[in-house]
Amino acid sequence: MNKLNELYMREALKEAQEAFEEDEVPVGAVIVFDNKIIARGHNQIERLKDPTAHAEMIAITSAANFLDTKWLNQANLYVTIEPCSMCAGAIVLARIKKLYFGAKDPKTGACGSVVDIANHKKLNHRVEVSGGVLKEDCSLLLKRFFARLRSSKRLN
Repeated sequence: MNKLNELYMREALKEAQEAFEEDEVPVGAVIVFDNKIIARGHNQIERLKDPTAHAEMIAITSAANFLDTKWLNQANLYVTIEPCSMCAGAIVLARIKKLYFGAKDPKTGACGSVVDIANHKKLNHRVEVSGGVLKEDCSLLLKRFFARLRSSKRLN
């Protein structure tokens, strides 16, 4: 695996850890342009009371603001879990060049697991997708979060 991809995914994992500490589902994302991280995001659904406040959505908005454009066609997105349909749609609309994700999402993954919005034939843009980057680390953080959640519900 490319060491640079691992480096960027570790940065996405830092974002996911921040979400974990805020009692959010631990998903983190970074966007890279010209080999520099230009945007970061982590889930803030609970804090903002906003079902669209996914890590990818926050990072895409931040990157578009940073570059002052709606097209991110030379940018790469690193996210700790396979994006859902909402995020995959936003990735396509932003025209992200490449998507790297850590863990697959067999329940809501929209980049190949359940559906493949990122490469749907009828859409005007397709995203190059590479899954499994540091998948064990990404999966472990999610497992720890849901184990903690189940444990706290049993204690209440």
